[in-house]
Amino acid sequence: MFHPTHRANTCDTAAHARRTTCPISGIMSETEVLYNADCPVCRREIDHYARLTKAQALPLRYTDLSAAHLQEWGVTADAAARRLHVRKQGEILAGLPAFVALWRALPRYRWLARLVSLPGIYGLANLIYERVLAPLLYRAHRRRIARSGCSTSAEK
Repeated sequence: MFHPTHRANTCDTAAHARRTTCPISGIMSETEVLYNADCPVCRREIDHYARLTKAQALPLRYTDLSAAHLQEWGVTADAAARRLHVRKQGEILAGLPAFVALWRALPRYRWLARLVSLPGIYGLANLIYERVLAPLLYRAHRRRIARSGCSTSAEK
């Protein structure tokens, strides 16, 4: 079972080095969010977060998996379509840990990050996300691909 501090993968890149917190200036590092914009539910939620980010000039960046250099993320297109991914200070988080990291970066959602991080709640929320929500969204994504009859980045 994942815990909010669990790291799905670690990534040390030059791009990350340019975004880390500077100990002298105290400038915050950028949090990057990788999401599936082909998923209407995912897109609607991320669009909401992006509006909050823009209004508050927060150091967050949202990238559709079809526009991302997935090798830099260390994930396949299929894995990226299955779960939300967040890169913060070179660490790549997936699933509920990614949501917790994103919510911690958004002042309006920090309460939710704290709530979901509580031991009993975290386990239940992770179980629901991993066993119900993520698979449902992914199956709907695969059906959209099949209906459209075309290949998307998530199939490559």
